[in-house]
Amino acid sequence: MAREHLSNDDFFSQLASLIETTHQRGHGSVYLTQKRLTFGSSAPSLPTGKVPDDPLWDLHPPNPLPLIVRATDGKSHKLDKEGGATAKGGIGRTKNARKARLSTVVQPDDIEAFFTRYAEVCKGGMRGLRRRDRSKRKKKDKGKKKGLAESVKT
Repeated sequence: MAREHLSNDDFFSQLASLIETTHQRGHGSVYLTQKRLTFGSSAPSLPTGKVPDDPLWDLHPPNPLPLIVRATDGKSHKLDKEGGATAKGGIGRTKNARKARLSTVVQPDDIEAFFTRYAEVCKGGMRGLRRRDRSKRKKKDKGKKKGLAESVKT
């Protein structure tokens, strides 16, 4: 089930369309993760010049490591409403084969340019967000303070 990583350009175009479809549905989330890409999970060799007792030796790799950046819509399960009740009597869940999964590998030399474009795509996805209505909260706070001041006067 290994998937190929997308090129950076393909990743950005598919990420923009994933954000747009989530926005069109009117609800949902896009989860973005990034981490250092390590090769092989066997016992790592110590970099030259590092003390073996240093618990944070892996923070100083001898060569810069690439990053893997992933995006998903988080739809790993879907509700099975047609007779798929679980043993506990609830509605069953089945694996969703249509979960959107995107990933790309960013080389150390390309990180700055990648994150510049990454920020632009993410900001573009935030254009549909609405500001929170804080006027109701302010009215409640004023009412509480006014009631407190009246009780102190009496």
